Amino acid sequence: MDLVPRAPHASVASSTWDRAEPLWKVVPKRDGAGRAYADFMMLAPGLKGRSRSEMDAVQRVIRGVLARFGDAVVFADFNLSIRVLWVTLQHRPGLMFRVVAALRVHVPALKLVAYHPHQGACT
Repeated sequence: MDLVPRAPHASVASSTWDRAEPLWKVVPKRDGAGRAYADFMMLAPGLKGRSRSEMDAVQRVIRGVLARFGDAVVFADFNLSIRVLWVTLQHRPGLMFRVVAALRVHVPALKLVAYHPHQGACT
């Protein structure tokens, strides 16, 4: 897993900028056996206006948290300009809950974007 920070002020030549493709083009969807990955998105509205050094520190914390989950984290992208973290995981029961909880403990500004279907809705 490599956290891809996308900074609004990054130069076009920087390594983080040349992967600034839309997520639907770069996020892996299935593993080698054809099993679908799970993913989630978190917003970080509380990070607006933070200094560059503070944002670098937040990125290091996020990388550290995700690294603890090893190969279970397949892809991660942190778009600094809109403060959105996207994480793609191997599909394992309870894994998403554990990753989100760990991220929230270390970066409380992160808020999970979730969908709660109504009872009786198709799943």
